[in-house]
Amino acid sequence: MADINELAEKKLKSRMTKIRKCNREAEEKFKFSEKLGVSVEIEFQNKNPDKLSDGITIITTPEGKVLFADYFYGIPEDEEYTNVEINDKQLKSIIEYFENFKLELDDSD
Repeated sequence: MADINELAEKKLKSRMTKIRKCNREAEEKFKFSEKLGVSVEIEFQNKNPDKLSDGITIITTPEGKVLFADYFYGIPEDEEYTNVEINDKQLKSIIEYFENFKLELDDSD
């Protein structure tokens, strides 16, 4: 079996070919985008990130419906990590908090 790094490079190359095709063809982009969900990880700021790492992970359908949300908590120096499922009431508060946020990708320096 191939090395995992080789497999990752090959898959990335395939994905980039698809993305470039989508950039050229609107219909192809529409079809491809229908299948994409989003995974967002929100990491909270901590005074000492070596001692505490925590945040929220949210996974959605292409339409934006939340499929899964959990809170992650870790103590990196001890290599201890856990996840706690976020309930509906907590999720509603999180969605309300972020309702006016907009993600814009910018690769400029």
